[in-house]
Amino acid sequence: MNAQAVQTKPTSENPLEALSSLLETDMKAVNAAIIKHMDSPVALIPQLATYIVAAGGKRIRPLLTLACTSIYGGEMARAHGLSAAVEFIHTATLLHDDVVDESEERRGQKAANLIFGNQASVLVGDFLFSRAFQLMTADGSLGILKILSDASAIIAQGEVMQLATTGNLSTTMDDYIEVIKAKTAALFAAACEVGPVIAGADKSAASAMAEYGLNMGIAFQIADDALDYDADQDALGKTIGDDFREGKMTAPVLFALAQADEEERAFWTRTLVEKNQQDRDLAQAQEILNRHSALKRSLKLAEEYGEKARLALAEAPDHNLRALLDALIPYTIHRGS
Repeated sequence: MNAQAVQTKPTSENPLEALSSLLETDMKAVNAAIIKHMDSPVALIPQLATYIVAAGGKRIRPLLTLACTSIYGGEMARAHGLSAAVEFIHTATLLHDDVVDESEERRGQKAANLIFGNQASVLVGDFLFSRAFQLMTADGSLGILKILSDASAIIAQGEVMQLATTGNLSTTMDDYIEVIKAKTAALFAAACEVGPVIAGADKSAASAMAEYGLNMGIAFQIADDALDYDADQDALGKTIGDDFREGKMTAPVLFALAQADEEERAFWTRTLVEKNQQDRDLAQAQEILNRHSALKRSLKLAEEYGEKARLALAEAPDHNLRALLDALIPYTIHRGS
């Protein structure tokens, strides 16, 4: 698809749907690449991979790669394979995360590890990581290989960092931001950065798009962590209160902890540190968070990172897809509203 072929007016108020519509032909090519490369003569691999890939994720990361490539006039055929690689990295991390977190639901259905077992989920996640690297090397750009492989390593580090902060009431907001910057935002940044690299744009263009992706990824994760305490479970696509049950130190909890009295701190110690949770504890946690306006403050923090993303995006060429990427920032923050 020619990079300029998307210069039509978007018809949807939802920027993610509008991106999907304008990049529909390219996304079909990406999905075809995903289906092709998750195939294997080992039947369990495509069976499990199809289960999670077909669950209907929004494909926001490959859409970012396609959009950023198009904005800079890059070769869309190259973006197809690299967008598939980005989605494979993301899907692999989901499979591994659900095993580590003992999750029960993903994208509105039972988590793959509950259906196929932990061992199969981890190994198929490894397979998808390997496929991602095959797609990267097939592209032939050492620069792009470095961007995406570095992101993969950072994601893994972020997951280990999160283990260290789980159930740790001394976790600071800076610690938390470092965790989500690694485990979530690094792939957003890489997905955006490869677009101008494909197009042969200068380093400042690649840096600006990486900065956009990084800050939007941070905003996305902060908002997601707030939604875990205050969202419609079916709309969110995962079990509400998972972070609470797992003892994760997220923005809402950290805001509430900073103002906690002795009784509230004892509650957080019992539920998050000692993992001694009772039936009404999630509701009580929500009451405490509301008492300290912790969810509103979390969304305000997300908006601050969203503004950083907007400033970085302003460096990109004027393009209708740039306008949609701008609109995507508040959409990702307030998608549960």
